[in-house]
Amino acid sequence: MTTPHDDHRKEGRDPKRRRRAARPGAAVIHVNFRSGDRIAAAPAPATTPDTSTSRDPLTDVFSSREVARLLGLSESRLRSLDRAAIVSPTGTRNGRRAYTFQDLIALRATHGLLVSRVRIRDVAAAIGALKKTLPRVTRPLQELRIVSDGRRVVVRGNEGAFEAVTGQLVLDFDVTSLRDDVVRVLRPDTATSARTAYELYTRASAIDENPATYDEAEALYAQAIRFDPYLAIAYTNLGNVRFRRGDEETAVTLYAKALGIDPLQPEAHYNIGYVALEHGDAASAVTHFEQALVSDGRFADAHFNLAMALERLKDIGRAREHWRRYLSLEPSGTWADIARKHLL
Repeated sequence: MTTPHDDHRKEGRDPKRRRRAARPGAAVIHVNFRSGDRIAAAPAPATTPDTSTSRDPLTDVFSSREVARLLGLSESRLRSLDRAAIVSPTGTRNGRRAYTFQDLIALRATHGLLVSRVRIRDVAAAIGALKKTLPRVTRPLQELRIVSDGRRVVVRGNEGAFEAVTGQLVLDFDVTSLRDDVVRVLRPDTATSARTAYELYTRASAIDENPATYDEAEALYAQAIRFDPYLAIAYTNLGNVRFRRGDEETAVTLYAKALGIDPLQPEAHYNIGYVALEHGDAASAVTHFEQALVSDGRFADAHFNLAMALERLKDIGRAREHWRRYLSLEPSGTWADIARKHLL
């Protein structure tokens, strides 16, 4: 049974949680890439295309020889860790197995434990736990640290540790430094292009909501993509501009391109879900909102619109769960009042 509030579709939020309308009757999130903001950076998918020209270590893959050079591990040690199922390459390049950035995190943690003479069975247990945790926390990469007390590996972020750390720390590194090492050691020729792409992206994101500068913003995003074809968030924000200009078809295509590079990007999933909901495809909207929440469980607006979509599918029980989750994240304001009315 529908309610008087069914037409309230919640616009998304950028990393600073500002809300803006895209055009009358519709809305779409906007994502900035500025100092201190939370960027949409995700690990590579389990199977990747040849990304030997990738400029983002998070979406690149690496050969055993490159990993050995980067981390100071011998290729024979890498093969031993692979055979023991402690850390194995989970990506591909040119049909061959290759290491993703997530694999590099696990390998650096493994190396630190082995150097500290931790027993191999304890290393295996620790790294197994780490790999289960990483998909949930590597998006805000600049906040992430990996620490160990010699037996356990603990992921620590700005919101606290995932497991209490006790005893003498024998391992402590922030993941951003690993990404920087990848660029410095393995991809020095790409650093300038990546930096230029981010600078263009930043310039575009500062002007892409003003109709008078839409053309300039689109041109800057296009240049950023030419410098770095793997800058997924540039496709997302370019799609946002096209959406604001009424070109939903191109916008959705650009969001899909972003997901082709970064399948876990919550912003692109959210935007596709929003467009689907706007056009009455609640089932597709549910799928994309749920995917956004897999990557970012605190994405309040995704909870709001997922609840709306579930109500349209008459799944009132699940909808109520997400109304409550939204209110736990955003307890005040107009949208919170709307959510409460749905719970009456």
